[in-house]
Amino acid sequence: MKKHIQNFLAEKDNRLVQFIKYGMCGGAATVVDVAGFFLLAWLLFPALTASDPVAGLLSKFGLSIQAVSESIRLRNYWIDKGICFLFSNFTAYILNVLFVFKAGKHKRHHELMLFYAVSLISFLIGTTTGDLLIRFGGLDTTYSYIAAVISALLINYAGRKFFIFNG
Repeated sequence: MKKHIQNFLAEKDNRLVQFIKYGMCGGAATVVDVAGFFLLAWLLFPALTASDPVAGLLSKFGLSIQAVSESIRLRNYWIDKGICFLFSNFTAYILNVLFVFKAGKHKRHHELMLFYAVSLISFLIGTTTGDLLIRFGGLDTTYSYIAAVISALLINYAGRKFFIFNG
């Protein structure tokens, strides 16, 4: 069993295996992003509303959120997303290099810069979408966050596979 797991983790040519591992590594980076985002949105740069599903979950444990105006919530949404962008993308980069894609198409520092550039594009598109959902749709932060994650997934896979790494 251990040998099968090692072979699975080492495989970088099979597209199906690669996509499965990309999803697993993306899941790990998403856990970093989600945990960081909601901790920041709850404790440091408040961005949750009383009707937000995460606020409801917190209240079940006797925890409360800090109420803020819509303009502060929107500003803090961007701050929280920006901070988490740095940490979750570094997690994604390390895991992608180790388990998913073949490095070597670019020098390591160029590869890292390109990785962040593609991620920045998806971050801006996704976070702007979330901003618009908050600003004009009146959606809770959690739903805006989910829209940003879906956008990032689609853009990042294509950019990383075709422009950054050797397939």
